[in-house]
Amino acid sequence: MSTGRSILVVEDEPLIAMMLEDFLETLGHAIHASCDNLADAMEACEQGGFDVAILDVNLKGELVWPVAEALSARGIPFVIASGGHVEPPPASFADAPLLEKPYTIDRISPVLEQAVGQRTN
Repeated sequence: MSTGRSILVVEDEPLIAMMLEDFLETLGHAIHASCDNLADAMEACEQGGFDVAILDVNLKGELVWPVAEALSARGIPFVIASGGHVEPPPASFADAPLLEKPYTIDRISPVLEQAVGQRTN
């Protein structure tokens, strides 16, 4: 059984964000913050204080890659969330775990563990 983690949720669709947060809390995790745009997500990333992030690729027409870059620079693991209708991630993020929409509760824990497992010391 994994321990609960503090998670940054970056998702621009309010209903999807709420559903994902409910799933995460049901699985024993805490929501550090929920951001629906690139600027807020960058600010949350700079402030830190969370264990892992779930990043929706497309935030109201802006791509989330600057946030992924900032997280990588800080050594914070992340999961890329996508509806599948996007360009493949940049090569530097090709190994990041992918959580496909629609989200289901049984797919969340494996991708979180995969993300965190890649960054273990």
